[in-house]
Amino acid sequence: MVIICGLSACGRKNNLQMLDPNQTTKEKIENKKLVIYQALVRYFGNKNTTNKYYGSLEENGSGKFNDINEKALSELKKLGVNYVWYTGVIEHATMTDYTSAGIKVDDPDIVKGRAGSPYAIKDYYDVDPDLAIDVKNRMVEYEDLIKRTHNQGLKVLMDFIPNHVARTYHSDAKPANVIDLGANDDVSKSFDPNNDFYYIPNEKFVVPSGYNPGGNEYHSPLKDGKFEENPAEATGNNVFSNAPKLDDWFETIKLNYGFDVQNNNTKHFVPQPPVWGKMRDILAFWASKGVDGFRCDVAEMVPVEFWHWVITDLKKKYPNLIFIGEAYDRNQYKDFLVNGKFDFLYDKVGLYDGLKRLITDDNKATVKDISFVWQKESNGFSQHMLRFLENHDEARIASNAFAGNAWYGVPGMVITATLSSGPVMIYNGQEVGEPAHGIEGFGGEDGRTSIFDYWGTPQHQKWMNNGAFDGGKLNNDEKKLRLFYSKLLNLAITNEAISSGNFYELLQANKTSTGFNNKIYAYLRYTENKRVLVVANFNRNEVKLTMNLPKDVIEAFNLKDKTTFTDLLSGTKFKTENITNGLNITMAATSAVILEF
Repeated sequence: MVIICGLSACGRKNNLQMLDPNQTTKEKIENKKLVIYQALVRYFGNKNTTNKYYGSLEENGSGKFNDINEKALSELKKLGVNYVWYTGVIEHATMTDYTSAGIKVDDPDIVKGRAGSPYAIKDYYDVDPDLAIDVKNRMVEYEDLIKRTHNQGLKVLMDFIPNHVARTYHSDAKPANVIDLGANDDVSKSFDPNNDFYYIPNEKFVVPSGYNPGGNEYHSPLKDGKFEENPAEATGNNVFSNAPKLDDWFETIKLNYGFDVQNNNTKHFVPQPPVWGKMRDILAFWASKGVDGFRCDVAEMVPVEFWHWVITDLKKKYPNLIFIGEAYDRNQYKDFLVNGKFDFLYDKVGLYDGLKRLITDDNKATVKDISFVWQKESNGFSQHMLRFLENHDEARIASNAFAGNAWYGVPGMVITATLSSGPVMIYNGQEVGEPAHGIEGFGGEDGRTSIFDYWGTPQHQKWMNNGAFDGGKLNNDEKKLRLFYSKLLNLAITNEAISSGNFYELLQANKTSTGFNNKIYAYLRYTENKRVLVVANFNRNEVKLTMNLPKDVIEAFNLKDKTTFTDLLSGTKFKTENITNGLNITMAATSAVILEF
């Protein structure tokens, strides 16, 4: 095993041990790096290009489970994907009327957008009727999608939303032995560990002032600014008021895991609160259908003790299940990984935020933000962090709210995919530069593709090409962007230096090198058999660099005077006559190279 010791940019010991020193090299190489494609099903297969403001299902359309066919899945696999996260699958509150299918209509005054939020769950045991060709056969259509995905050699992730449900929650599809949420609650108490929800006794719920559900063109006899809920229930974002604000999660009510939220989060876990077992049964229900893992919404708002119990319990029967926690508090990472038993956590407040500052050309941004991330996570957590530049909660790279140009994201995306052996994720449309232009409805003009509204995603629709999934309507620049993503993601899973290798930062060795500045980042990833040098240029201009490798690296890799480096993204070769004098390389503006040597 090659072990190199050097100094990082901050002077700390930069020790390139294996990420888990208890694993052998062979075991580490055999670990498969996760490359996740987030597919919001409502958008993925939607061919309708109308995009009317606050448009209905009939006007703007919706993608279906059946749209994601063998061809689509095959193309995702070619892109370099090995997991597909189907977003928005579970039935949620909506303004669309499905009473003809036996589904109770929702009050629009407590629904956000015509389609409704996929995170305001109406029935944990059912799927969204918008996504079915035959609404009454919707569960079978989802089960068939799971089978198709597996048949293409891909694995399935889906959302688990444990913290809150829609105010109209009622399970029509639950198994016969399941007691519905809230059915046995004592609503006279604000908090009781035996209750499923939290209450505001003697207070009626008040719809946020000024809310105009569905916009001016939407009319319904239920749209009257009122919703009958007495007593009112606390919102999913912990607002204990009968009159939440419009920017609260007013459409949701919070589930009670035994935390007395209003009394310093006092824990009442013995005996076990009823919600624990109910949530465990819901996860088991979906796992039994072949789901391979769960992206767990706002995981930190649910007690870590619950996660420890439920993940440990489920993995007894489903040992290969993976759990990804949406997490934002760096101080809680260790607790949720070690004690909570999560496999992976979001790296939003670390790498994503730092890269976004660099990509948007923030004058205060420097690559030290990236150094800070790997140093903070170098104690073994880095491979447990899910990295991304887009998801449904964040602005699109090509949007005016982010970079305004999809190509500006290239250096950040290369780092996102190659910094560690941990998983990398892209969001449908990212690979073809989806800009999220237009005001969809409740979502507004915010650089995101709205999760609340019926909508089509124009760039993605060009690649979809009316269901051919062949990129037939993409222009040359868009095809080139998708090719970049394909090369990068395939390298992430096939090159063992990236998928399972060690990390070594090169900022200290190049702090006085020609051309280096605080917008350039460089590091090595390596195993005994493979090694790559990654260089990312966040500058909006071309830069001529002399890249120096430290003496201990040159000796450990037994490099000769003449050394050739090949960029695995472009095929371009770079040569140096004397490696001790460094490698001269010209970096285009906002570019990156992955140099094998």
